[in-house]
Amino acid sequence: SVEMIRDLDKETVNMSPNYDNEDMEPDVLPSRFPNLLVNGSMGIAVGMATNVAPHNLGETIDGVIAVMNNPEIETQELMNYIKGPDFPTGGYIIGRTAIRKAFETGKGTIVMRAKAEIDTLPNGKPRIIVTEIPYMINKASMVERIAQLARDKQIEGITDLRDESNMDGVRVVMELRKDVQPEVLLNQLYKLTPLQSNFNVNNVVLFNNVPRQSSMKEMIQGYIDHQIDVVVRRTQYDLKKAQDRAHILEGLRIAVDNLDAIIHTIRNSRDAAEAMPRLMDGFNLDEIQAKAILDMQFRRLTGLEREKIETEYQDLLIKIADLQDILAKHERVEQIIKDELTDIKNKYSTPRRTEIL
Repeated sequence: SVEMIRDLDKETVNMSPNYDNEDMEPDVLPSRFPNLLVNGSMGIAVGMATNVAPHNLGETIDGVIAVMNNPEIETQELMNYIKGPDFPTGGYIIGRTAIRKAFETGKGTIVMRAKAEIDTLPNGKPRIIVTEIPYMINKASMVERIAQLARDKQIEGITDLRDESNMDGVRVVMELRKDVQPEVLLNQLYKLTPLQSNFNVNNVVLFNNVPRQSSMKEMIQGYIDHQIDVVVRRTQYDLKKAQDRAHILEGLRIAVDNLDAIIHTIRNSRDAAEAMPRLMDGFNLDEIQAKAILDMQFRRLTGLEREKIETEYQDLLIKIADLQDILAKHERVEQIIKDELTDIKNKYSTPRRTEIL
């Protein structure tokens, strides 16, 4: 959540009035990682719908960096980095053809399957244990469907059905008759119950407020363009802050260099309103610098404080030169994006949960 809104205070995105014009709200978030691809999205509008699958954070960041390094990358090569959707509920994806189609066209049907293992009880009876279920499938409804089929004798051989799920994860246990072949029954369950389900990829996303069907590469490129804009705007903001501070420090340096004359001018003025123009005229200062000198505390006049002002000023000059260099060189902006994405990957990345068969 913090990475989604990081640098929001640095004018990185456009703001618009909220519903009652009381506040300003961001049109989009800076989103320092590709949230649309990582967490997916689902929605229905008038005449269109969207269904973006979730993907693994580490793989997605690798994919973004791969596209930045080679904008001409082909889908097949991109799939070396982003293997396919990665559902938080785990399970299996059957086949890579549908993934490739979804990556290339923004549309495709991905077949998801529950993760089930078969073992044998001490009394010789086989059982099927389901430990991961397809994404967006309601477990209670799935168990109810299996029970219904067993009651209606559409599936024969289940003697006991229990949901043993707890805080540690999903566990649905089906005990079978001794004469039943568990592999055959499991295939029947895949066919007749939500243990096997489809995820219909439909990547309809907004580009400059216009909805369009997008390939994986187009969505990644859209994210890269957004990040370039965010980093440039953040750098411009930091540069202005640094320049404003350097400008004040220039005034304080003048004050420190002409200490006696400055003190004399202030002491011989009735009030701040009179001292301000005198300082401006006498020492070639502008209003901002003169105000900073009038606000300056006496302790800033000691030798050590004078040294601090000079050190801060010299550090700021180096920072300003660096920020100007970033704005002048596109490759530096891209490198910053790659470095920050790599940091996020190192901090938050987890192993893939969904296995592709």
